[in-house]
Amino acid sequence: VFVLSTRLGTFVQAYESRIIPQRTQEFAINAANYRHWDEAVRLYIDDCLEGTEGPRGKDFNMRWIASLVADCYRILMRGGVFLYPGDKRKGYRQGRLRLVYEANPIAYLIEQAGGAATDTITRILEIEPESLHQRVPVVFGS
Repeated sequence: VFVLSTRLGTFVQAYESRIIPQRTQEFAINAANYRHWDEAVRLYIDDCLEGTEGPRGKDFNMRWIASLVADCYRILMRGGVFLYPGDKRKGYRQGRLRLVYEANPIAYLIEQAGGAATDTITRILEIEPESLHQRVPVVFGS
């Protein structure tokens, strides 16, 4: 993992390798879109929000930076799950992140760190691109 050193004005290696922490209590999703999500996504988030009284038996923190790279970095460092599901709005059913140049690179990094990345059904790295700008739902993390 490389990070920008403002002192040196260049990228420096912060970690030679990184394994995503497996146990976490964080998830990242844009909750403003709750009403547009499929039932399965809403149920998962509801379970997390129920905290210790819910089926997951622990309190969760929601983190949403709204930056794919920043959210990915946080998950690499702290663990958790990032969700950008497709939803019921026109143009959003197939997700918003582009497979070739957003989802695939992130999925590769996450898998190299011991995590998983999916479109909720299929492993991201197994999806055959149909076009350069093809969009997919994305869920990745520990």
